[in-house]
Amino acid sequence: MLTRIKDIATQLAPRLIEIRRHIHSHPELSGQEYQTSAFVAGVLSSYGIHAEEGVGKTGVIGELKGNGKDSRTLAIRTDMDALPITECTKLEFTSRHTGIMHACGHDVHTTVGLGTAMILSQLAEELAGKVRFLFQPAEEIAQGAHWMVEDGVMDNVDGVLGVHVFPSIPAGSIGVRFGALTAAADDLEIIIVGESGHGARPHEAIDAIWIASQVITNLQQAISRTQNPLRPVVLSIGKIEGGRVPNVIADRVQLLGTVRSLHPETRTQLPNWIEQIVANVCNSYGAKYQVNYGQGVPSVQNDYAMTQIIKSAAEEAWGNDSVLVLPEPSLGAEDFSMYLEHAPGSMFRLGVGFTDRMTNYPLHHPLFDVDESAIITGVVTLAYTAYKYFCH
Repeated sequence: MLTRIKDIATQLAPRLIEIRRHIHSHPELSGQEYQTSAFVAGVLSSYGIHAEEGVGKTGVIGELKGNGKDSRTLAIRTDMDALPITECTKLEFTSRHTGIMHACGHDVHTTVGLGTAMILSQLAEELAGKVRFLFQPAEEIAQGAHWMVEDGVMDNVDGVLGVHVFPSIPAGSIGVRFGALTAAADDLEIIIVGESGHGARPHEAIDAIWIASQVITNLQQAISRTQNPLRPVVLSIGKIEGGRVPNVIADRVQLLGTVRSLHPETRTQLPNWIEQIVANVCNSYGAKYQVNYGQGVPSVQNDYAMTQIIKSAAEEAWGNDSVLVLPEPSLGAEDFSMYLEHAPGSMFRLGVGFTDRMTNYPLHHPLFDVDESAIITGVVTLAYTAYKYFCH
């Protein structure tokens, strides 16, 4: 079966590169993936796969039923949206939409999902169960998976697979990780309310800007002394807004930030921990405060058995040296975790790094690029993993 999958993938390689370049040159932002969705549905339909558009707002699902007696359904999820970044790669197929770029590899993800569907559609006779392909919108704003799940894409699903490009791993290799792969990402808003006054007489006012600076400092210091260093927490304030003119002490400051954590127990404690620190600082200086903590996406926790199937399939396909067991998780976030609340699953890292370049630019960089040979690595790995899933 592996030989057949590789043979079909080799035949499809030129078409898959063509697909990737088309998607790359026509990027669409989160929730606006109308043309991408129509294109994806068209490719699926051309291979006899029933496609449904408008799922999860701008998502697409494809259903492929094997001819075996396995009643299980395996979902394969890939995402389609691009980022509000101006591309600087000067590729011949560079983005045609100013200020929008596939800088996170979702063009590759979509292509890998389509390639996997194209291969498995030709092997339906040997496929024991059903495969549901999920082409998700709006991953970059961490909304698409929620929209898809709300529309029932995980109903009767028994397992789910995902893939994400990784420029620090060379093309031809993949990375797997057992357990935590990414962090939970939560939203934080802190509002400090003081009393305005003349900039020359600060003792007559309650300086919300100065108090906000104390809040930020105390939060960062407290992380290193009150949080378990073996259970990392990253709190970053990305926006500060307050004050009106230079000579008037500000009476109100808004802080906006993100909070990342890996362990569910730690995450549960963070809202109260943050509010206590804010309260201590504000009470010390007579200010009022408000803390709004928004639960975002949870951590991706890869299922051991599903990860082992990916690892085994990839080792058979590419050799043990091309399959890396990643020693550390990422504190980036991925809403693939929303699917894992409904079925066991695993996401692997697809190496896309060039071996002949001094620099492989990171995700979300305007010069980000991929070695397109990685597409076949991803397609074969996913297709063979799906086949092996139904053998377990």
